Order: sequence, then C-alpha cells, then structure tokens
Amino acid sequence: MSRSDDILKIHRLAHTGGSAVLLEWLAARLDAWTGVVDRHRALGAEPAVPPAAVPQPDVPEAALLGVAEMSARGARSAVVQSGGGAALLFALHDGRALACVRERPHHPDAATLLADAAVPLALVLRAEEAARREERAGLAEARAREAVLHLLMNGRISTAHQVAEALGPSLPDPMRMYVVECPAGQRGEVARRCEELTGGRAWIVHCPVYVRHLIVLVPAGPAGAAADHDPLAGALVDVTRHCAVGVSGEAALREAPAAYGQAFHALAVARGRGERHARFGPGPELALAAHGAGAAWAGALLAPLDAYEPRRAQDPGPQELRATAHAWLEFTSHATRLLKIHRNTLATRLRLIEAVLGLDLARLADQAALSLALRLTRGAGDPYVPGPAPATEADLDEVLRDPRLTDWARGHLRPLSGPEAPPDARATVRAWLDHDAQLVPTAAALGISVPGARKRLTRIEALLERSLLQSPSARHDLWLAHRAEELAG
Repeated sequence: MSRSDDILKIHRLAHTGGSAVLLEWLAARLDAWTGVVDRHRALGAEPAVPPAAVPQPDVPEAALLGVAEMSARGARSAVVQSGGGAALLFALHDGRALACVRERPHHPDAATLLADAAVPLALVLRAEEAARREERAGLAEARAREAVLHLLMNGRISTAHQVAEALGPSLPDPMRMYVVECPAGQRGEVARRCEELTGGRAWIVHCPVYVRHLIVLVPAGPAGAAADHDPLAGALVDVTRHCAVGVSGEAALREAPAAYGQAFHALAVARGRGERHARFGPGPELALAAHGAGAAWAGALLAPLDAYEPRRAQDPGPQELRATAHAWLEFTSHATRLLKIHRNTLATRLRLIEAVLGLDLARLADQAALSLALRLTRGAGDPYVPGPAPATEADLDEVLRDPRLTDWARGHLRPLSGPEAPPDARATVRAWLDHDAQLVPTAAALGISVPGARKRLTRIEALLERSLLQSPSARHDLWLAHRAEELAG
C-alpha cells in the first residue's frame, strides 16, 4: 500500500469512525500496540468506542517513559527503548502523544505513517472532546430545567424564577400547561417546533417520569379564546402521527401542580379524539372547593408529619417526606424516577409516612385523604405547634358534608348519569373504588374479564375527561366525590 493510500485511509477512518477506529487500524497496520498516552491516562486501540469510554489498558513502559520525556523536553517526537520494546511517539495536544510500541524493530515506514496520522488524530480527538462537553452541557441544562419544574410543583416560585432567568426564557405567568405525548426519539423535534411556534417563549421540560412526554409552559392567550381551537396543540400534533396533546386551563404559575393535572387529564381525552388534542373541561377544582371547610382538618392530619424529627442527619425530614407522599400519590411506583431514589428507599419512606400519620396507604380511602390534605396545605410544613387533635376519618366526613363539597361532587359525577353515559358507568366506578382502584378484583366483582373492565374504565375516562388508568389518576377525587355524595344523600 502506498503512502497516498495510507493517508486517504487515515482521513476516511478519522472522519467516519473516530479516534478509536483509527487507532485500531493503526495497530493492525503496524502489528504493534498503538494508543494515545499521557501521564494520567491511556487510550488503547480497542474496543472501538469513544476514547473517554475506553477501558484503561496496560500501557507499555516505553510509551509512558517516552511521553514523560517529551513533556519534560518540549519535544514533538521521540524514540524510546525500554523493557525490550521500542516506542515511537508523536505529540498531539494537551501533553498527549500518539505512541506505537513493538518488541521487534519497527517497519521503516512506521514513523512516516504515525506522523501522517498524528494531525488527523489530534483533530478528531478535539472534536470528540467538544461533542462530549456539549453533551454534558445539554444534560446539565435538562437537569436544571427539571429542577425548575420540581420547584414549581413544590410551591417554590421565587427560586424557580431565579433559576429560570439564568437559563431562559422567563417563566410565563399566567400560563397554560401542555403535556405532549410522542415517541421518545421525536421529543427533540417536537420541542424545536414548539420553540418556533412560540417565538422561544415556551418553557419546555422533558418529563422526568414518562419518557414519551414533554411538559410545556406557554404564556396564556387572550381571554375567552375558544377551547376547541388551539393552534399550538394542532401544530404539535402535526409534527408526528403518533402525537397527542393535553392542554390545561389558564392558570397562575403558583397553580402549576393543578395545571399539570388538568393537562394530563386532557391528554387522556385527546388520545381518543380524531384531532388528537384536547383542552381540560371546565369545572371547579377540588382544592378550591374544599379549602374553606378543609384547611384546619388538613393541618391536623399532617401535623405529626410536620412535627417529625429524623433520628439521623441523613434521614428524610418533613419536607422530603411530603414530597415523597405527593410524588407517590401522583405517580405510584414511577415516583422513583421523579425523586431519583431506589424503589426500596421509596417503600421505606412510605412505611414511615404510614407510621407517622397512622394511615394505611394500601386503602384508597386513606390515599384520597392524604392527597386532599397535601393539596390543601401546599407550601406548608412549618415547625409544628401543638394545637388541634389529630384528624380522623370522621373529621374528613365533616369536611365532605360541606355544601361546597356537595356541589363539587355532584358536578364531578354528573357525566356518569348523563345521556352519553353507558348504563353500567356508575356500577363500574363504584366497584373500582370499592376495590381500591385495582383492576383484577374489580373485574371479578363485576363478573367480567380484566380487559373488559379496562375497556369500561377507558370509556368512562372520556366521559369524565379525566385519566383513571394512568397516573396521575383522578381516582382520589372520584373517591372523595362519591363519599361526599353518599353523605349528602
């Protein structure tokens, strides 16, 4: 093979395969150990993966001595004999050198081949390092945006604004929240289209729980905009045929948790529509309806949690336990992704929450009570001052007897008795709630198959315009609405 052929091969490999493939070819061409070395690390010729991921090989002594000598003398090339091997070295950059070590004498053209390869190798190494830095920067920005979302969901609006201003754009207030469902590999394309359509004003976050979801905060449009005409949602759906979009009502930034729930429920409706997008239907929010009657009850229920003092410094405190409870109630086992903890850690925290509050979180009734209490005391958690007695299930019934809750419950459940509701809608929901929202015992109680029960609940999702089978689920609100209706009956 002529020198010109070698040069062409070197450049082609550097361009198409990167540094690892080029080093592998040089090692085979010269029948010798070939790699990139410096005083702190060595990058061998195999396997063919980016240098940062290549396992640290056993670098020949001659190569290590040679790169140290070159660094000390400021030389650009060197030949070193050591331990029965001869090393040819050519400087690259940042104290690195391309080295070739062979026990037998080198081929007379080896030095020329290494010299020809040094410049392309140095360039491709720089390009790979730049790509890794860009990837790390992108990951850091994604994590920072996710942190802003966590701050919003936990009521830390001021801190969320501070972080968002550093990243850009500013957080919109008031806003609408969009939950976009699309193939994971197309989230980047959908995000870019969203930035174009909003002029860069949208705050876009990759959902930390569902890999197919994007969460988008968009400045609220003009008051009175038609609910059935959302140009942004329609345009996002057009990006890919596998896309669906749920849109919240207009909300203040402090209402981000409620807006997320609205958008998620709207997404459940959008999946069954031809246009593949939907806006959250009108109706009073439970926390708003229950605040006057339930604030004191919620404070009493959560008082033991706010007073809890961890035994060790590394154990979770009240705020962390609140966040854990909220995440689990919203996302069940997927909460581990949101909280970035192991499933065993999640289980341990849930057992602790049960013990502190005296609840059984396997019961839907206790889940619903805790969910309502957390929503009514969002942003609370100040040091506990002894006062009201612990809340009980009877106290919750007193809250649910409030006329405002009765009105909310009847409005919430009205679609189940409407003209479009199947005759078995009420019985299906009642059985599902009585069996703690578990499909298998629900199907057995109804005398139908599990797929049949799932189909019934899917139809009811469309009626209620709420997600039931996928978290965040409306199961807690449904249980509270049914209980309030029973108490009013």
